[in-house]
Amino acid sequence: MMSKSWWSGRSLKAIAAALAIFLAQAAVALDVTIEGALDEDLRTELEGGSLLVEQSQSETEVSSQELVSIAQADYKRLLAVLYDSGYYGAIIRIALDGREAASIKSVSPPRSVSRAVISITPGSQFRFGKAEIAPLAKGTRVPEGFRLGETAQLSVLRDAVSAGVGAWRDQGHAKAKLQSQKVTARHGDKTINATLRLDPGPRLRFGDLKVAGNTAVRTERILEIAGLPVGTVYSPKELEDAAARLRRTGTFSSVAMIEADEIGPGDTLAVTARVAEDKPRRFGFGGEISTFEGLSLSAFWMHRNLFGGAERLRVEAEIEGIGGETGGTDFLLRGRYQRPSTFNEDTDLYVLGEIEQLDEVNFFSRQATVGAGIERIASDQRRYRAGLAFRRANTRDAFGENNYTLMLFPLGATFDYRDKTLDARRGFFANAEFTPFVAIDGADNGLLTSLDVRHYKTFGDLRPTTIALRGQLGSLIGPGLSVAPADFLFYSGGGDTVRGHEYQSLGVDLGGGQTVGGRSFIGLSAEIRMRTTGNLGYVGFFDAGYIGREAFPDGSGEWQTGAGVGLRYDTPIGPIRLDVAVPTSGDDDDETSFQVYIGIGQAF
Repeated sequence: MMSKSWWSGRSLKAIAAALAIFLAQAAVALDVTIEGALDEDLRTELEGGSLLVEQSQSETEVSSQELVSIAQADYKRLLAVLYDSGYYGAIIRIALDGREAASIKSVSPPRSVSRAVISITPGSQFRFGKAEIAPLAKGTRVPEGFRLGETAQLSVLRDAVSAGVGAWRDQGHAKAKLQSQKVTARHGDKTINATLRLDPGPRLRFGDLKVAGNTAVRTERILEIAGLPVGTVYSPKELEDAAARLRRTGTFSSVAMIEADEIGPGDTLAVTARVAEDKPRRFGFGGEISTFEGLSLSAFWMHRNLFGGAERLRVEAEIEGIGGETGGTDFLLRGRYQRPSTFNEDTDLYVLGEIEQLDEVNFFSRQATVGAGIERIASDQRRYRAGLAFRRANTRDAFGENNYTLMLFPLGATFDYRDKTLDARRGFFANAEFTPFVAIDGADNGLLTSLDVRHYKTFGDLRPTTIALRGQLGSLIGPGLSVAPADFLFYSGGGDTVRGHEYQSLGVDLGGGQTVGGRSFIGLSAEIRMRTTGNLGYVGFFDAGYIGREAFPDGSGEWQTGAGVGLRYDTPIGPIRLDVAVPTSGDDDDETSFQVYIGIGQAF
């Protein structure tokens, strides 16, 4: 049993002290004002650079002690903004509830802070009285602002040095640097005199490439994949390209190309490729359900380093249409082996095999394909493909059943200049496929082609609006409609062509309720994507599709169109998409008046 009360004098003092600390640390709301004779542009820049202003606009509240620390950090931040705008004689005062923030000790902050007043006397804006940088490599582009009479922005000085050093490095002078600088402020005439001296150093060549950090991937294969041209004149781009080749194998979680600190014998520069290997195996699975198309399941297994040379093997399986109303069940089993840097550092070899069944409303196809080819990576934006494959298939459509064997010669090119893959706002994308085929039995010789072109342009910054356009073109040249492989023919309708219409609802009508695919296809789509200041966005769209009997569209076929609206919600993995569309022209046998599409990423 306790012999005295818990509420002792010592306990009360401790509670009071704790309460005082709590009150001092209590979260508070903050009102921030910037005062001074400031023009609108400068005021905007200062507001954007102030942590106090940022905190006042945040929904997260902080303690008074943290506010004091934020205010004290703001002196340097605001001074940097003023320097970058050419003001070198400014006076900055920051008062927290009337007390100068610089005089407040962080260990004994006020109990609360409700108001911050930032007073700035910017003074006069300085301009360059002298702006010299030398020596410069031929073709150096010095920033336009680094010249006599222009505003003496601190960022312009940094950019001038960066441009000068970068130009020397581009010409092989890997150790170029700023040797000296003399920057003088003349307050009498409000000018800045800047004299910058560069030291380009000797012109270097690439020395040996060393490898560090690898355990499972062989060193000689890393050297082959990197493709650094040892012995040639140093080039930052060659260094970046070598790192990019290693990254795109998918075998490494990180790649760094580290230049030696010292110049080697014969004006050479050694480089070390420091890599960190990713886990060799990966698997995944997914599922999707639709009231109309049924249940879809997919899974894959991948090995990133099959034989110790960054070879990739990916096996995937898909099954679609379980319980759906778009025909029967479709399935795909595919295996693809890819060996990077096989013929040279930018050409990959691939070998593939797949078995596929398509049980659609208008045709059935079961086929097996084996093939091999090469892919040339010309740049991050341009890729070219060429291959050879054999296909054996059994098909059924309105013309009856057919078994055929084809030799395929697939050719392709992709140009991808989009700023983002899943949510493009600027740039363009183009993919072209040309597949000549020779019939061994059961079909005629011919050429299957397809083209997909997309363009994106965005207007505005606060609430940007993106105009997205897409055009698709397909053609089957050679075999007539009755003898053409059923899975080579084109249909329109569905999420990838004309939203609002049923999947593959438009083909060539043979009469008597019989429909087959066409030999020509045109697809046109336009979207207006409007974004809010948050994660939500709105979309309006219009799609059109054309199917014709002829190999080249001549207007004798049929069109269908659809339109609708959608919502987008931005996430770290891409926007979640919800589209609702209705048919606006063309026959559609389904009685449903609208279609709903849900997915991740934009429609195109």
